[in-house]
Amino acid sequence: MQIETLARELNLKVSCAAGNLKREVKGGYVGDLLSDVMANSKEGDIWVTRQVHQNIVAVASLKDLAGIILIQGSEPAHDTAAKANAEGIPILVTDLPAFEIVGLIYKLIKP
Repeated sequence: MQIETLARELNLKVSCAAGNLKREVKGGYVGDLLSDVMANSKEGDIWVTRQVHQNIVAVASLKDLAGIILIQGSEPAHDTAAKANAEGIPILVTDLPAFEIVGLIYKLIKP
């Protein structure tokens, strides 16, 4: 499923890199500890986190993640948004808590 479909189906706000919403979401990872995400996420995952600092973009780029979803209405920091736009890493925002958005994503991407 493409990120743009995920965003539309789940009413996610596209905050950064709106031009890269054709990226394919193959799975997902939830976590706020960057070293955990680096060790355990997989290429094509959508990452659900509460972190808003620019290091999330570095991790997403390093792991070739499909994009990042920020929970509970969190917005990326200004420097994070700039870096995400420059690197083409989509950042989306939801008002939902992690538990709820992950359940909805799972229902959409798993057969």
